[in-house]
Amino acid sequence: MSPLKHSNNIAARMGRWSAGHWKTAVFGWLAFVVAALFIGNVVGMKTIKEEDYNTGQSHRADQILREGFPQADPQTEIVLVQSAKLTANAAAFRSTVDDVVSAVEHNPSIKHLKSPYAAGNEDLVSNDRGTVMVTFDMKGKYENAKKKIDPIETAVAKVAAAHPGFYVGEAGSVSSGKALDKMFTDQLKLAGERSIPITIIVLLLVFGALVAVGVPLLLALSGVMATVGLVALPSHLVPMDSNVSAVILLIGLAVGVDYSLFYLKREREERAAGKGARAALEAAAATSGRSVLISGFTVMIAMAGMMFSGDKSYLGFGIATLMVVGIAMLGSLTVLPAMLSKLGDRVEKGKIPYLHRLRRDSGENRFWKKILAPAMRRPGIAAAVAGGALVLMALPVVHLHTTQSGLDALPNSAPTVGTIKKIESSFSNGDVAQSEVAIKANLDSAAAQRGLASLKARVEASGINSGAVDMEVNAAHTVARVDIPLVGKGTDSTSLAALHTLRDEILPATIGTVPGAEFAVTGQTANSADSNALLKAKAPIVFGFVLVFAFILLLVTFRSIVIAAKAIVLNLLSVGAAYGVLVAVFQWGWGESLLGFQSNGGIASWLPIFMFVILFGLSMDYHVFILSRVREAFDRGMSTEDAVTHGITTTAGTVSSAALVMVGAFAVFALMPILDMKEMGIGLAAAVLIDATIVRAVLLPATMKLLGDANWYLPRWLEWLPRVEHEPRAPEAPPAPAAA
Repeated sequence: MSPLKHSNNIAARMGRWSAGHWKTAVFGWLAFVVAALFIGNVVGMKTIKEEDYNTGQSHRADQILREGFPQADPQTEIVLVQSAKLTANAAAFRSTVDDVVSAVEHNPSIKHLKSPYAAGNEDLVSNDRGTVMVTFDMKGKYENAKKKIDPIETAVAKVAAAHPGFYVGEAGSVSSGKALDKMFTDQLKLAGERSIPITIIVLLLVFGALVAVGVPLLLALSGVMATVGLVALPSHLVPMDSNVSAVILLIGLAVGVDYSLFYLKREREERAAGKGARAALEAAAATSGRSVLISGFTVMIAMAGMMFSGDKSYLGFGIATLMVVGIAMLGSLTVLPAMLSKLGDRVEKGKIPYLHRLRRDSGENRFWKKILAPAMRRPGIAAAVAGGALVLMALPVVHLHTTQSGLDALPNSAPTVGTIKKIESSFSNGDVAQSEVAIKANLDSAAAQRGLASLKARVEASGINSGAVDMEVNAAHTVARVDIPLVGKGTDSTSLAALHTLRDEILPATIGTVPGAEFAVTGQTANSADSNALLKAKAPIVFGFVLVFAFILLLVTFRSIVIAAKAIVLNLLSVGAAYGVLVAVFQWGWGESLLGFQSNGGIASWLPIFMFVILFGLSMDYHVFILSRVREAFDRGMSTEDAVTHGITTTAGTVSSAALVMVGAFAVFALMPILDMKEMGIGLAAAVLIDATIVRAVLLPATMKLLGDANWYLPRWLEWLPRVEHEPRAPEAPPAPAAA
């Protein structure tokens, strides 16, 4: 009986039970996955409503407008007609516009049709008279309207085909929303499909055998499927973002493969050291299994940070990622040892001859030992150079500016984007970045009438608008919607300055003087400003929660205040360097030609918090895995220096393989045409690469050698902390018979 059989930690007990009851573990897991998918299909996932995405003043404005106009918000569509040679006065131009009007005017799904040739619609003709707009509103709410937009788009396309000398294109809240949503969903699906082959290739390089590759991949994917099904349950309490499945796949595939790699590589190493199948499996359960357990809880703490952002999408992402990490951890601690106990040596089936010879199962990795040697020989220089490089990479963070991406985040090839940009160019963005002022008051009163008239006059006098100011009053005369097209591109400094003038100066001086009146501003610019303000206010809370609880968990796990504090610092350096790369590439535009994008002068407002929790969780994954191996060696009598060398050289291959899987999966997003997705892909891939190389292979070992036994320092006043069992490696056992 292996000495490790007496291990008392929970991971070891789970591994032993699963190995002894492999049928229950494996078939129970399959039943769990099937049941989760069935539940998800029956219950259905509830997503965030479009009107609930906004925050702050924008959200309040949306509420006022829904109360006053319960039938629906206006879903405005625009058909642009443009000629490079003719003006709107030409007969051929007018004939084209008339054909557009005839094609849509009898459709029962539209209302408020406006022709540029009708009296009072001069604002639908550009200043050079080479471009005009035909506008109309779709009836009903967005979800219903998008089901009825296809026949209208088809009719407009026929007009375009009949007039090849003119540009005729449609864009609007419904046509653009539907087309861009589909493009976004298709791109996410494509990214998921591409990430799986990349994962398979890396795992083949690691294991060199098809069965060994299939085990972690199938386990990770089944965990993802189970989570996708089960997330439907909490979605009825906390509606999910429509992209939650993509986030589940991204995180689930990363941690699921990681945990299986940690476990399976340790089991292979113990077998190569001469242990029998059962003894090797128990050693892996007691050591790597324990690391998986600690890593899993650390990652879950990081993911839980998203729930404190105050943003509805983040709240759903936080719940979903907590679930997928927990399920991946459970599968790795139960199903994986069960499958390995049943497969035994058959896990090596399907060997790829050349790749299999490259694999090294036993002990320390000679390649990484050579890489590590300079850092251990000159730790002061290595720490200074690596730390300095990370600080230098992080310096651009002081210039980080966030923005809610608008049209500039989309390529011209995206559906309807070309038309929208032509509208923007010809009409000074007046009908693209529309701002809506919601006013709730007794609109029949003289004060309200004066206030509304004064509002329109002050807006036009201030020059913050780029087009006509339109006003609509509900039937009860209690709510008014004032459409004000702001100057600028919607999310740039010009638009934000105009919004500030409208909110903080004009509205208080006009509508603010009406007794009992309530007002708020929504629209693209307002949504961006309010979202940025919320995330900036909540970021310290999210960061603080993650850092404090990760510190406590590491302190309890390793009983060292130095290890816990240094882990936080190293991870912050890693994340900071990744932020710096983002700013340099996307905000300063250093990678525009290489990656095929045009900088919008900022970083997507949702990305910093999202990246922080994801990267902090994943980098702590590696940190715990490496340090557990170092502590294991130290506990069995090695010096700190030898333990560091042994721990890192025996785990470096696994960590670099796991990092390669993540870098490949994240880099897929960099190939997407959507700027936000490019930013996420490059940021995550760069961070994992930096963390697995500069931080784990240089800075971590160098600082540990410099500190020596001080690494394990725990103040006396913390001696009360519970002791978490660290498994010493068992004496080498003679090879067991195959039957064992």
